[in-house]
Amino acid sequence: MTTTAEELQTIAWQAAAAAPVWRASSAPERAGWLRAIADALDANVTELVEIADRETRLGVPRLTGEVARTTGQLRLFAGVVEEGSFREIIIDDADAAATPPRPELRRHLIGVGPVAVFSASNFPFAFSVAGGDTASALAAGSPVIVKAHSGHLELSHRTAEIVADALRAAGAPDGSFALIDGREAGNALVQHPVVQAAGFTGSVSGGRALFDLASGRPDPIPFYGELGSVNPVVITPAALEARGAELATGLVGSFTLGVGQFCTKPGVVFIPAGAGFEDAVAAAVGSVAGGPLLTDRITAAFPDGIRSLLADESTDLIAHGAETPDGARPVVVTTDATAVAARPEALLEEVFGPLTLLVRYADEAELHAALRVVPGSLTATLHSESSDDVSETLELLQLRAGRVLFAGWPTGVAVTWSQQHGGPWPATTSFHTSVGATAIRRFLRPVVFQDAPERLLPAELRDASLATLPHRRNGVLVLPV
Repeated sequence: MTTTAEELQTIAWQAAAAAPVWRASSAPERAGWLRAIADALDANVTELVEIADRETRLGVPRLTGEVARTTGQLRLFAGVVEEGSFREIIIDDADAAATPPRPELRRHLIGVGPVAVFSASNFPFAFSVAGGDTASALAAGSPVIVKAHSGHLELSHRTAEIVADALRAAGAPDGSFALIDGREAGNALVQHPVVQAAGFTGSVSGGRALFDLASGRPDPIPFYGELGSVNPVVITPAALEARGAELATGLVGSFTLGVGQFCTKPGVVFIPAGAGFEDAVAAAVGSVAGGPLLTDRITAAFPDGIRSLLADESTDLIAHGAETPDGARPVVVTTDATAVAARPEALLEEVFGPLTLLVRYADEAELHAALRVVPGSLTATLHSESSDDVSETLELLQLRAGRVLFAGWPTGVAVTWSQQHGGPWPATTSFHTSVGATAIRRFLRPVVFQDAPERLLPAELRDASLATLPHRRNGVLVLPV
């Protein structure tokens, strides 16, 4: 069921017509529309989870929790809209005595216009039709057109139907939200002149192709892609001595979670050489089963990734998880830091699925040389003790990731005001986050009104509204009473 060129034209221009209504909507209206979507998804959770489990085989408990995360982030963005600081309102009053004389300037952020969203395979709710990209774009005041993922088409269409019905019933304008199908339609969407930004979660190859299309337009648009991430972990000798068994168990639980199909999976783990951590991980993974992967394409790519990694002379496959009759079996591979430093292109390619690479380092010099070639990632994790001097290691890790952890494991992303889910290329194509309140910033642009008559100002820039909104006036932060 591929969307035709004619259908895409109709959808796009309907979104263009809806954009001014969304841009001018009041905070209570916009927040109400977001909450209406959340309520409708919650009301249909049983049906949605049944469809999702049939298409993705991720299991009812995981999928039920994912719906809750999805509706939770919709409600988070409703709160962001009501709180108002996302508008970044700044006022400079006119001052004829300034040098040079200063006009009155009133600045705020507005929705960019219609946004294209490309669904992810591994989170059929939270990063899909009504996921974080959609929620943050709508919160910014931008209509959304979603390209459905082929891995869960039935779920995509049912979710889209629920979202569209909820928005209509809540009074949102026609064209607020739509779904399209097919790769050609997706390519055409990101190039359509109506579309002003795009959000994507998926592979490096797919994301790069769309990124190039967005950049190659006569009027280039921002493309916010979340692509590949190996999420390096460093374990110091002191940490290993203090809690080696716990770290081994934690690593196995993290890299096999969701059959290794989390974008935050710890894919590369730097460990002290000769400390026996490999044996602890091998023992911990032996009883852990894998499972079916999300799509036929991912299923075929996983063994190819293993073979590619093992083709390097430095690597050894040291452990498998339990036999899995239908799906991918967890895999642990080892190498050393000198090989990683010499051949990062061969050893640091993301393998999507339940695999982790243990990298032995003899000293800090070897560790740091290898860390310098680790590609940009969503996360980096440091397990150390208070006696460790990890300043240089920490500096290298924070240069390579958007979120640095000092306890636990990176799988699992809290949806909060302060979250950062993005990092240097190829983790993402920008420095923005796709999770958390500040994800809204991707779909906003600044506009300044100079010496504007009060009656022509947007409502939130008028003096009567400023009393209720956080803003900065003449350089001074003003908070609502």
